[in-house]
Amino acid sequence: MEIVESSRKRLFIGLIAATSLAVTTVLALLWIVPTIGLDTIHPWASAVWGGVVALAIVLVGWASLGLALSVAAGRTLPLTKRLRGVTIKLFLPLMIILARLFGISKERVRNSFIKVNNELVLGEGKHYKPHEILLLLPHCLQSSTCGVRLTYDIFNCKRCGLCPVAGLLALTEAYGVHMAIATGGTIARRIVVQKRPRLILAVACERDLASGIQDTYPLPVFGVLNERPKGPCLDTVVPLERLEQALRHFLQAERKPVVILPRLTPTMDLPE
Repeated sequence: MEIVESSRKRLFIGLIAATSLAVTTVLALLWIVPTIGLDTIHPWASAVWGGVVALAIVLVGWASLGLALSVAAGRTLPLTKRLRGVTIKLFLPLMIILARLFGISKERVRNSFIKVNNELVLGEGKHYKPHEILLLLPHCLQSSTCGVRLTYDIFNCKRCGLCPVAGLLALTEAYGVHMAIATGGTIARRIVVQKRPRLILAVACERDLASGIQDTYPLPVFGVLNERPKGPCLDTVVPLERLEQALRHFLQAERKPVVILPRLTPTMDLPE
């Protein structure tokens, strides 16, 4: 596990460095190419343009270096918090494009991005009150055979045990946090506006988590990847223990962990 986590960090740092180099190269070319014609406009024109481009290169380099150092240190360093958001919003799409040139899949880049984001959110060392935390879930966690509508009120759940929602309800009742199910990005943003949380614990796939982290910045998002035994967007599950561990960390909870055991049904296999 430690080898895998280290590999993800190296992948993210390598891609951010390569993307930074590509951006600064383009900026340098924007300075060099017009220089030939700028001298005819004004004697200082090329110097002024060079200064502007040089400042942009310094800012891009500073943002990239600050993010890379924060990733390596596992926490947000001073004077880099605001730049982290700008860098993530600007560089992640470029990182995905660059990764494809090297045969690296989008999922690997997004997975690395989510892991790094989680470490930086944890590294801020902040703790929250229960009403300040929103547990945001995808609708695909609900059983595809269930006829109960949970999008508007998750407490309509009958807790039959056929999907993880019963265990998630036990978590939110035990720790007092807000919980909601979103059917898409628009609904998710509406829920965030209504609840006004200070921290989001989001469960989703790599694509939705990565885009959600970008969309909600500077609001911190701690992402937990769902598991997809039947493929994407169908009867997905969530590691409840990991979710509870995150809750306990951010709440600084002293109570004993909640033991979540789904009710056994004839459709479930008993362990040997």
